[in-house]
Amino acid sequence: MERTTHYDSILDRSQRITWQDDCYVDLQAAPASPASRADAHDLGWILKHQDQLRRFMTTAFLEGTLAHLRQVEVLTPAEETQIRAAARLQDQVTALTSIVTGKDAHSCGALRGFIQSSESPEARLTVSHDSMVQEHKEELLRRAEQLRDRDSSGCPELSLSSRTLLLVDGLSDLQQKEHDLMQVGATRGRRRNHLRPLGLAKLLEPLTRLSLPPRVSLTVGVAGIGKTSWVRHFVRQWSRGAVGPDLSFVLPLTFCELNSVERVSAEKLVAMAFPHLSDPAVVLSGRCRTLLILDGLDESRHTLNFSDAAPCSDPKKEVSVDELVTNVLRGTLLPGVAVWLTCRPGVASLIPGGLVDRVTEIPGFSPQDIQLFLNHHFSDGGSAGRIWAHLESQKVLMVMCYIPCVCWMVADTLTFLMQSEAPESLPRTCTELYAHFCSMKAEVGEPRGREKAEPLHGSRRLLASLGRLAFYGLLRHKYTFSEPELRAHGVELLGQGSLGSGVLAREESALSTTYRFTHLSLQEFLAATFYHVSSKRAIFDLFSESTVSWPKLGFQNHFRSAVQRSQQAADGHLDVFVRFLAGLLRPAALKPLAGLLALGKEDGAQKAWAAGFLQGLLGGGGAAVSLREVNLAYCLQELQHTELLRSVEEDLQLRSLAGKLTRAHCVVLGYLLHVSPHCSEQTDLSGSLSAATVKCLLPQLLFCSCLRSAPRPRHDALSLAMAPSPSP
Repeated sequence: MERTTHYDSILDRSQRITWQDDCYVDLQAAPASPASRADAHDLGWILKHQDQLRRFMTTAFLEGTLAHLRQVEVLTPAEETQIRAAARLQDQVTALTSIVTGKDAHSCGALRGFIQSSESPEARLTVSHDSMVQEHKEELLRRAEQLRDRDSSGCPELSLSSRTLLLVDGLSDLQQKEHDLMQVGATRGRRRNHLRPLGLAKLLEPLTRLSLPPRVSLTVGVAGIGKTSWVRHFVRQWSRGAVGPDLSFVLPLTFCELNSVERVSAEKLVAMAFPHLSDPAVVLSGRCRTLLILDGLDESRHTLNFSDAAPCSDPKKEVSVDELVTNVLRGTLLPGVAVWLTCRPGVASLIPGGLVDRVTEIPGFSPQDIQLFLNHHFSDGGSAGRIWAHLESQKVLMVMCYIPCVCWMVADTLTFLMQSEAPESLPRTCTELYAHFCSMKAEVGEPRGREKAEPLHGSRRLLASLGRLAFYGLLRHKYTFSEPELRAHGVELLGQGSLGSGVLAREESALSTTYRFTHLSLQEFLAATFYHVSSKRAIFDLFSESTVSWPKLGFQNHFRSAVQRSQQAADGHLDVFVRFLAGLLRPAALKPLAGLLALGKEDGAQKAWAAGFLQGLLGGGGAAVSLREVNLAYCLQELQHTELLRSVEEDLQLRSLAGKLTRAHCVVLGYLLHVSPHCSEQTDLSGSLSAATVKCLLPQLLFCSCLRSAPRPRHDALSLAMAPSPSP
């Protein structure tokens, strides 16, 4: 009985501890009142948001907070002095929250009420930052998964684990002025020397302890190199917390999306593209670190005019898209937002260098990368080995494979050819390869052991419409298309089966739905098929979009016109189109598309004429061999008129070029510097070069990674050629 009484006295804390309400929650007591629960909620809210207060507080907002708390008699003058005595702003916020949470419940409620009722960006960020960030990351991950599911049948996002960005000082003349495939051919996909690799996690970070993070970062790369893949990979990694821990928001936009907009404000654009963000003004305010990604400037239908664009600093003001982007890059608009811009090198050269803080480049596949990709693509090593041997024997195809997306197209096509019941010899030219690719996607043409997926007539009509779309898009430098534009060219995707979905990629977003060809080279190939067929019966210039032009009768006149326009194009944007146009004169290249193009039997006369015409152009030109002339040799390769090409290559191999380097030979030698295995590591022109020859070849010799030229007695031809002319 005494023991029971003793236990009861221990459990009865009200008899033993008179101040238990200050440090205990009495489990046996009555439930807390609503008022006490609200008080505890206020305290918990401040403790939860104190990190955001320290992060987003500004001096002006702190002054307003102190004035309010002083007015409602939460802070005494001594406490306010104590807060102001802290050295840093973050320390002042820490002192404020410490004092307020140490007082009664009224003090916590007063601070919370002031912050939640304030309309300042600092207060809105403090209240909603964490929930907005979490919701935004979840939405970006959801979109990423949708993209993966939709793109599973197209060009895959190739593994980026073994690849890295390269930090560059600027763009070379070759990158600024030439076609993507000519850049890859001239450099053989090699990286420039002395370039610093830069991992994705370091893309937006300072390079040294003393430097600042870049505000505008530019990443360049040829079409199909993986710019969009890098952007999507970064967004996924950030959403998972793997990169950019200091970034509160990442806003990925593509110029395909912006093409559907005429006039818009910065805040409205964010609200349209990311409707789940409840407060776009706060996201763009600069109070938290936000990254705006603008992917694919080369696909924009808007021309940026940095000299005449009207300045705009108001994120609520509606302006044209080109003015909006221009002002963002200038820093006039959204100066506190970091920008990551991607585009092809030729378009990047139009951006004033002073606006860009960091330039990175995406390198192409190395030969080792190509082998790894083939081993991954083929289930058995024998097939991968056979394809690799074929690529090594056909250097033009190997050069194309330096571009990851094209490497996928090559592997996919060759896999299909090797698995067919009646395998043919593997393609030796790019034209043959792309013809087989389109035939594979259409699943018509030569029998391949598969059932036809769509009627022949429908596929024929669709290929013609796709070719027309590709050709006139190429003339206008247009690479993305809306659904109305597709319909205007006769391309109806609904119910068309595999051909349309196989050559066109669909891009969906909150702003628009657009289409583009799987790769730029595929658009150029389809444009060539349209021109090849149309030139057989056209009586007017196909390059003229007006209804009135000079009559142009016969295929030869149209072919000559295409080559002349290609030679006159300073940026080389018709180079690959003309290569395909020449290649389509070979019956072997047309055979896979015989059922789709509905052409009569070719007698070979046009091929012989074109070969003579192209070879005749090799002897003309200016003082130095240009890449436009080198492209003529590429055309001869596609035509498989290779007698001159083989002759010069044999002389190069035997070092017997001395005295044989006519103007035509110099053009062919410039081509061999791109593709010949004898020039891959070291180009040996010992005893072959005179001063005049070097001057003629100099623009192409600059692309040699290692040039060997034995000096003549007393004078070196290379030195003589590069020496300045004497003054008159």
